[in-house]
Amino acid sequence: MATGQPLTDADRWDWLILLREEAISALKKSPSSAGVVVTCSALKRKYRDVIRMATYHDPSIRVHFVFLSASESELMDRVRARKNHYMKDYMVRSQFESLETPTEEERDVLRVDASGTSAEVQRLALETVNECLSRDAGLRA
Repeated sequence: MATGQPLTDADRWDWLILLREEAISALKKSPSSAGVVVTCSALKRKYRDVIRMATYHDPSIRVHFVFLSASESELMDRVRARKNHYMKDYMVRSQFESLETPTEEERDVLRVDASGTSAEVQRLALETVNECLSRDAGLRA
């Protein structure tokens, strides 16, 4: 992406698998931790499914995705306002072309309105994640 070229599915597979395996490893090294946060643009359902596979061999692992929902024009404006960043405005278009918006059946997706300021979005995301963690803790009790 730093060269201005969008990543392909082939570019992403090993990277997604590595992210998943590193997250599992981190959980095993610190089982008393609240969890592990992995950030990536899992734009397609099949990318999210690669991460979801973490639960296949260990049902105690819970996977959640935070979907930051914003319009293309809003994200375009934000990217254009950045200085000296590799992500260019035309790349936002390719991201939206690749995006498979999570469906209702993807119950592990937490939707967060990302139309506010950075601070507002961060607050909303943290509130949403904390609510989810509380629900998960209740399920384990």
